[in-house]
Amino acid sequence: MIKVLIVDDDFMVAKVHAGFIQRTPGFAVVGAAHTGADAIQKTKELQPDLVLLDIHLPDVNGLDLMLQLRKVAPRLDVLVISAAREVETVRHALRGGIVHYLIKPFSQTDLQERLEHYRIAYQGLDLSKNVAEQSDVNRLFGVEGAQRPLPKGCSPETLERVEQVLGSSDTDLSAAEVADLLGTSRVSARRYLEYLNDEGRVDVRLKYGAGRPERRYALKPAA
Repeated sequence: MIKVLIVDDDFMVAKVHAGFIQRTPGFAVVGAAHTGADAIQKTKELQPDLVLLDIHLPDVNGLDLMLQLRKVAPRLDVLVISAAREVETVRHALRGGIVHYLIKPFSQTDLQERLEHYRIAYQGLDLSKNVAEQSDVNRLFGVEGAQRPLPKGCSPETLERVEQVLGSSDTDLSAAEVADLLGTSRVSARRYLEYLNDEGRVDVRLKYGAGRPERRYALKPAA
């Protein structure tokens, strides 16, 4: 369960937002704060995963508060919810490392969409892995559904054949094995395989042996 702290100077607005969050699977509101000082104290006590942060607070600017909150909760994520529309304010917030910026007023659906993206992208990063794949990063920055164009010299027809080869195999395959099955060069096969990896359509594991580790690819099951 993702713990959320709401920081908003308006008691009623905070209550409405809490209702939105409670109706979003996987999230729980652990508290609400209406001043910067209260937000710091509750962040320290509750250690939330995510703060919904308004910028206009009675005792501090929300963007300045964000830095103070991370001193007491270094791994804290921040989603700004504010009526502030100034471009420089938005840029300042982005430079501060927010996960999203939602302009008031917004609907329950608007907030739930951002929360769902946060749950899948940020909370979904596999901390058991030492490195992230490009597909992990694409998901994090919200471009998972935006398919990149094929590399120069690659064709959709050959890409489809690569996927068919992977899909019909009972085990993962190396670029050399795919090349042999397709009758193409290993370099060409690898380009297609890495493209599929960047798009999050294959799983990759490293096979260790003598010399350089071998990258092996397996097609992910259809969602």
